Amino acid sequence: MTGQSLSAHVVVDRPDAFRLDVRLDVAPGEVVAVMGPSGAGKSTLLAAIAGLVRLTAGSISIGGAEVASVRPDRRGAVLLGQEPRLFPHLTVRANVAFGLRAHGMPRAQADGLADEWLTRVGLDGFGPRRPAELSGGQQQRVAVARALAIDPHVLLLDEPLTSLDPETAGDIRAMLAQQLVETGSTAVVVTHDVVDAAAIAARLVVVEDGAVTQEGPVREVLAVPHTRFVAAVVGVNRVTGVAAAGEWTSSDGALAVPASAFAENTPLAAVFRPAVVRLDPASDDRPPASPGQWLARVIRLEQTPGGVRVHTGAPAVAVDISVEDAAALRLAPGAPVRLAVDPAHVRLQHLGVDEAVA
Repeated sequence: MTGQSLSAHVVVDRPDAFRLDVRLDVAPGEVVAVMGPSGAGKSTLLAAIAGLVRLTAGSISIGGAEVASVRPDRRGAVLLGQEPRLFPHLTVRANVAFGLRAHGMPRAQADGLADEWLTRVGLDGFGPRRPAELSGGQQQRVAVARALAIDPHVLLLDEPLTSLDPETAGDIRAMLAQQLVETGSTAVVVTHDVVDAAAIAARLVVVEDGAVTQEGPVREVLAVPHTRFVAAVVGVNRVTGVAAAGEWTSSDGALAVPASAFAENTPLAAVFRPAVVRLDPASDDRPPASPGQWLARVIRLEQTPGGVRVHTGAPAVAVDISVEDAAALRLAPGAPVRLAVDPAHVRLQHLGVDEAVA
């Protein structure tokens, strides 16, 4: 099995005035992850490639052949979503063999290949069972086997792990990553989980408001986030501003750090981890004592595995504190706080293409 190349320029105008305009190129055997906020157009992108959504403009080429006007079942692209969508009246073996039989393979040969794939996805001996006898994770394994069994040119995965519990999702993630490598499949994986992107894909494409805002090797994108969305996914703060007179100042003027290495009036983003921000109660509105301090208000509190993450506004900055400190400070939404960050922990970076200081 060897995947085919995918080259797509997907332009879709939706009735709600939303426009998706994304170019996506995937090499044979490459796995690309697509991330973005809800409503960014990720699922529409996959549906258009699969032929389930009509293009307003653009083109779709698979293996060098233009397929935008080809029926979905003739494109060689298989779409697997959050739900396995197995046929309840068929056995597990018959479900996996369904596509093979539809392509004209004799029953005995299709059943034998189906059993081979069930073994590959960790379901050896499950062939005679019905879908209702399987757990959600097992059903998703069957769906993966059914998708890969027909040797698709391109596999499209639309958040296939979202509905699974963390432990099951981890098992399926590992299995999926292994099978994609072993089969040499070309795949596009839409996910909201940075762990999926890092474990399954080599390259990451970020889509926001219908357009690509950042792309590149997964590690590079996550190491240098170009947008606030990517920064949030990685778990770091990202605040935009301008360098002037040797100092970078956030767009709202609340936060400032030294920036002597940058030219005058250079738009920049300050990136720093929530763990390096110090939070103290603010009993008054006295101005900060140094450029690395500012006043803010608590927006919401979020429990994390290591404690509590405090989300503040003006500018939007997250702070990680311990459960004990959260209890002692008696923080609540709307509470005034004084924040501080050591400039040594702040990384200044140029804004992404077409990004404005906000």
